[in-house]
Amino acid sequence: MTDTLWYRQPATEWTDALPLGNGRLGAMLHGGVGREELQLNESTLWSGGPYQPTNPEALPNLAAVREHLFARRYGEAHDLAQAHLLAKPHSQMSYQPAGNLFIDFRHEAVPGSYERKLDLATATTITTYALLGSGLDPDAPHYTRTAFVSAADDVLVLHLASSVSKLLDFEVWLDSPQPGDIIEGDEGSLVYRGHNFGKHGVYGQLSFGIDAHLRVTGGTVERRGRRLVVRDATEALILLDIATSFVRFDDVSGNPNAQLLARRDAYLEADFETLRARHIAAHRALFDRLEIDLGAGRDDLPTDQRIANFASGDDPGLAALYVQYARYLMISSSRPGTQPTTLQGIWNKDTRPPWGSKYTANINLQMNYWLPDPANLPDMVDPLVALAEDLSITGAEMARAHYGARGWVLHHNTDLWRATGPVDGAFWGMWPTGGAWLMAQLWDHARFAGRPDALVRRLYGPLRGAVLFALDTLVAMPGTNYLVTAPSISPENRHPHGVALCAGPTMDNQILRDLFSAFAAAAEQLGEDADLVQQAEEARSRLPEHRIGKAGQLQEWMEDWDMDVPEIHHRHVSHLYGLYPSDQITVDGTPDLAAAARKSLEIRGDEATGWGIGWRINLWARLREGGHAHDVLKLLLSPARSYNNLFDAHPPFQIDGNFGGAAGILEMLAQSSENDLWLLPALPKQWPTGSVLGLRARGGLELDFGWADGKLTWLRIRSDRNRPVTIHTDHKTTVELTAGKTFSL
Repeated sequence: MTDTLWYRQPATEWTDALPLGNGRLGAMLHGGVGREELQLNESTLWSGGPYQPTNPEALPNLAAVREHLFARRYGEAHDLAQAHLLAKPHSQMSYQPAGNLFIDFRHEAVPGSYERKLDLATATTITTYALLGSGLDPDAPHYTRTAFVSAADDVLVLHLASSVSKLLDFEVWLDSPQPGDIIEGDEGSLVYRGHNFGKHGVYGQLSFGIDAHLRVTGGTVERRGRRLVVRDATEALILLDIATSFVRFDDVSGNPNAQLLARRDAYLEADFETLRARHIAAHRALFDRLEIDLGAGRDDLPTDQRIANFASGDDPGLAALYVQYARYLMISSSRPGTQPTTLQGIWNKDTRPPWGSKYTANINLQMNYWLPDPANLPDMVDPLVALAEDLSITGAEMARAHYGARGWVLHHNTDLWRATGPVDGAFWGMWPTGGAWLMAQLWDHARFAGRPDALVRRLYGPLRGAVLFALDTLVAMPGTNYLVTAPSISPENRHPHGVALCAGPTMDNQILRDLFSAFAAAAEQLGEDADLVQQAEEARSRLPEHRIGKAGQLQEWMEDWDMDVPEIHHRHVSHLYGLYPSDQITVDGTPDLAAAARKSLEIRGDEATGWGIGWRINLWARLREGGHAHDVLKLLLSPARSYNNLFDAHPPFQIDGNFGGAAGILEMLAQSSENDLWLLPALPKQWPTGSVLGLRARGGLELDFGWADGKLTWLRIRSDRNRPVTIHTDHKTTVELTAGKTFSL
C-alpha cells in the first residue's frame, strides 16, 4: 500500500479521521460503521467581516516606546506598548467549521473485516467491511464507501455500495455550529442556510449555504423532518457543496445560492464513475510530478502502528510516505483561486480553534509554504502571492496609522479580512517584520521558478511596499552607525529582562538583508527604481552584523543574552533564519557562523513542538548532519508529535509541522542556490539506497537522481533555459544545461 494511509478501525478522535479537500472544500471522514461522520469546512467561512483595526493611540506613543528601549527600560517600553500600540481590537477573527454530515446505519461489521484507507495518489478514501451475520466468506455481503473532494467538479462526493442488492438502509442529516437552520428542499436534498459568528466586536457579515443531494439505486428515499431516510437500496451517491458570500477581504456581497446552483447544474449531470475519473485525472496531474523512494517500508502494517514503531524500527518508507502525505495536504488545502492554507490547512472542527486557525506570520505561515517549490507543486503557492497582494493594501493603512510610514506592514498574524496590526499582546504582536519575511519567501519562490518576468512583475509591487516600510521605520541606534527595528521582538522569546520587546533582534536583521537583496534583484531585472535600490542597499549595509556570543552561539539579540533567558529550550529558533530558510549562513561560505548556529541548536535542544521539530530538521540538514537530522525526524514521526492520521501534533494539531518536516526530508536529499546543486548533502545511514524523481531546485531546474550505498549513481537535470550549474557531490562538477533538453550523468 505505497502512498496509502490505512487502518483496521474507524476513527474515534477527530485526529484519527482522514482529510479530504480541493483547496476550497475540506472534509474529515471518520469511517464509522454504525454512523459515518464528515466534518465540513469551506475556506472562506471565518468569523466577523471586513474591518480595519487601526489604533489612533499608536503613532503618538511610538517615539516614547523607542526612547525607553534605547535607554534599556524594557519593562516600561513593554507596558507602554501594551497600553497604546496594539491594534483595536487586539484579537483577530478565526477560521470556522461549516457543519457536519451524518449517516446513520442499522448494521454492524464482522470483527476483523474492517479496513479504512486514504489513497494519496487518487485523493480518495475507501472504507470496507463485511456485514455482521455474513461471516468472513469473501462472497458474503460487503459494504464499501468511497469519498473524495473533486477539484474538477468542485464538490464533495460520497458513494455507498453493498455487494448484495437492497442491503443499504440509512438516514442522512446535516447540522452546523453556525447560526442557521435546515430549510425545505426536495425529497433528495438537504439544504442548510446560515450566517457566521461575530467576534471581538466585529459583527458576523457572511451568509453561507450547504447543499447535499442524494441519489439512490434500487431503493427509496423519504424525507422525515430534518432527515432523508433510505431503505432497500443497493447504491447511493451523496454530492455536497458549500458556498459563502465572501468576494474579497473588503466585499461580502456574494450570492451563495447562485454559486451553489451554478456548480450543481454541472455535477448533477454526471454519474459516480465520471465524477471519480475527472477527479483522479485532475489530482494526478499534480500529485504524480514527484516520486520518492527511501527504501523498503512496512506497508503491511497500519499507519498508526508504523508511527508507533518508527523510532525503533526500520521503516524508511514511512519517511517517504510523510513527504507524499504533505504534498497531498498541500494540493488539498491550497490551490490557485483559494485561500492560503491556515494553521490547520482547511480542516477545523472548532468555533474557537487553537490560535484562531489563522495565518501566523512569524514562522507558521512561511513554514506552510517551504514544501511546494522543491516538491514540484509551485502552483500551490499562488494563494500566498494573492495574500501578499491583499496585505499590501490593508497593511498600507496600518503602516500610516501606526508608524507614519509608506509601504505596508504585517505583524505576526493575519486573517481572512487581511488585518495586519499587532495583536494578542506586546509579548507576541510587536513584531513589524512579518510582511518582510513573506516577501523574502516569495522571492525565493521566484528563484525556484527561474525568476520569470511575469512572476517578478507580480511580486514587485508588494516587494517594493515592504521595502518602503522598512526604510521608513528603521531607526538609528544611539551611539552607533546601525539601523535597527524598534520596537520589535525575537519571536516569541523573552530576554533576561522578563519581556520580549527589544531593538534590532538578529532575525529582523537577517530578514531585512534578504528583503533588500530581493528588491535590488527584482528592480534590476525589471529596470525599475534605481534610486530606491540605492537607498535599500545603503540601509542594508547599516544593519547589525551577526554576532557570536560567550558560549560560542549565534546571538539572538544584539546583547549577549542567550544563556540567561527564562526559556533556554524555547520552541522558536528565530535567530537561525539566516541558516534556514535563508542562505546567509552556510557551511562553506561562513564556517564560523555555521559553527555558532550549530552551537545555538545544541543549546536550544531537539525537543520542541511539532513545527519546531520540523524547522530543526531543515537546520540540521543545512549543517549537512544527516544523522542528527534523522534523529530529529524520529521525534516528529512519533506518537508524541504525529497523530494517528499523520497530522502534526503541536499539540494540538498544526499543519505546519507536516509541511516543515516533509521539506526537511527533501532538504536532506538536495540543496540549491541559483547556480549550485548539492546532492545528498545530509543523507542519513538509514536511507543507503533510493531515488527521487521530479524534485525542483532553484534556477528553474527539475531533478531525477538515485543513489546506492550512500553514493550518487545517476542524475538527470531539466532546465528551462541555457545556463551553467555547478554540481556538488563527492567532487565539484560544472556542466552546461540546454533549455528543453535533459542533462544526464
